[in-house]
Amino acid sequence: MALGAPPVQATDTVVDLQLVLAVDATASVNTQRFELQKQGYAAAFRNPQVIKAIMSGSEQAIAVTMFQWNGLFVQAQVIPWMVVKDEASARAVADAIANSRRQLFGGSGTSISGAIEHGVDLLAQSPYKSQRRTIDISGDGFDNTGRPITPARDAAVKAGIGINGLPIVAWERTLDQYYYSYVIGGPGAFMIPVANYENFAEAIVKKLILEIAAHPPPAGPWGAVLARK
Repeated sequence: MALGAPPVQATDTVVDLQLVLAVDATASVNTQRFELQKQGYAAAFRNPQVIKAIMSGSEQAIAVTMFQWNGLFVQAQVIPWMVVKDEASARAVADAIANSRRQLFGGSGTSISGAIEHGVDLLAQSPYKSQRRTIDISGDGFDNTGRPITPARDAAVKAGIGINGLPIVAWERTLDQYYYSYVIGGPGAFMIPVANYENFAEAIVKKLILEIAAHPPPAGPWGAVLARK
């Protein structure tokens, strides 16, 4: 079941992108690794290039929410839907992320499929409207519990939702290939492999700029940005 999801109220606010950030909180992610993930996301929303990308859209705004995930039916929404439309609102999201606490520990496996399904649910609950909807999944392991990952991905894509990935390949060296083949989906979907948690913040900035500006990178070799056409 989802934990900590606050209620949302209906509104007709239109944004360029609705972005769900799914953060790995499985057993392999210790306190230090989790903090590197969290602070990497916070730093990204303080980055002038990310803010510039947000302001480049026709609506000059995006809506963002964040949840932590681990096993099947175990997710916790830690940042409610928030609009980013200028430096002040970007800083508010960054501060909210930086001040959020880890709500999930341990868990019963790694369910990327469950994370995808929860992201779809959050988008269905969103009080915003946009032409683009994206689930952004970071993780350091393979899916090993819950619904098979391919049907979960395909159902999201059929609903018009893109899935991008940020595989952390510190322990699982073929995780980038796995994310490319089984996790990301939708037109222009892409993933950026991260060598280790220390490089997470830099990768997040690059990834947010690409997906916010709707300029997916060209397909490339393993170890580089990989995109679907």
